Amino acid sequence: MTHEKPRQPFDPELVPVLSALEGHVPVGMTPDRLEHFRALRFPSIDEQIGDRPVKCVSRTIPGYGGAEIEVSVISREDHCSRGPGIYHIHGGGMVMGDRFSSVHPLIDWALKYDAVAVTVEFRLAPEHPDPIPVEDCYAGLQWMADNSDELLFDRDRLVIFGGSGGGGLAAGTTLLARDRGGPKLLGQLLQCPMIDDRNETTSSLQYDGIGVWDRTSNLTAWSAVLGERRGTADVSQYAAAARATDLSGLPPTFIDAGSAEVFRDEDVAFASAIWAAGGDAELHVWGGAFHGFHDIAPDSALARACIAARESWLERLLRH
Repeated sequence: MTHEKPRQPFDPELVPVLSALEGHVPVGMTPDRLEHFRALRFPSIDEQIGDRPVKCVSRTIPGYGGAEIEVSVISREDHCSRGPGIYHIHGGGMVMGDRFSSVHPLIDWALKYDAVAVTVEFRLAPEHPDPIPVEDCYAGLQWMADNSDELLFDRDRLVIFGGSGGGGLAAGTTLLARDRGGPKLLGQLLQCPMIDDRNETTSSLQYDGIGVWDRTSNLTAWSAVLGERRGTADVSQYAAAARATDLSGLPPTFIDAGSAEVFRDEDVAFASAIWAAGGDAELHVWGGAFHGFHDIAPDSALARACIAARESWLERLLRH
């Protein structure tokens, strides 16, 4: 169903990009279309590294319930001192993608900061519904922190990073770490995070049948994760961080979103709730931007501004 609510138009520089993406981005994704979008090819880790002096080593670790999951460690080839650690959770609405989806920032940060990055292969819904995805992510974070000596990074400078569905899982993992007395995080970097299963916001209603990830796709993904619990009172804050009623005690947080996407209002509300709890949050809403614009159209003026803001926040955080 397409909702006829008035909505902000897309930035003129981004409009041609959307036309070229038709059929290649999950708009109007119903459950029967999930396999189509899962099968779309994205750059491999080798393609993303290219000829830069960065290595990627994969490990098998225990996930939720004792199941085996994969993580990959990305670092400079000459890494030999304790820099920061970056824990990465990939996007894809918790229903698609893999641990190498859009890891190019990790490669950049390995080179710039001599960071060690770990990216986790959490199990996807609907085959593995909540709480498996977020618990797999927490298991990966705990493994990374526990192995800081072997991986050679500073455990006191550990940042969690995720976008879209991975941003939602990062927010949930951060809440788990707070509530379980788990790894201490220096910061959480959430790009256009997917955090509210209820889909009741104005932006959720505005962007249906248009953009890169729309209301229909969002409902499909949340139903895969939560089943019949979606939208009910029986959803934990770890599955959908917008459900949290106490956002105190979180690390400094970066949140951004496009003004022309489903997640806009839930992300703004999340930042506001962190401020209301006395926390530290930096929020950017990019005018006329669709979901994931910074990865899809990285040479656009909006994407360049977005990436510069993200990099500025991370650089200031890592100075501490």
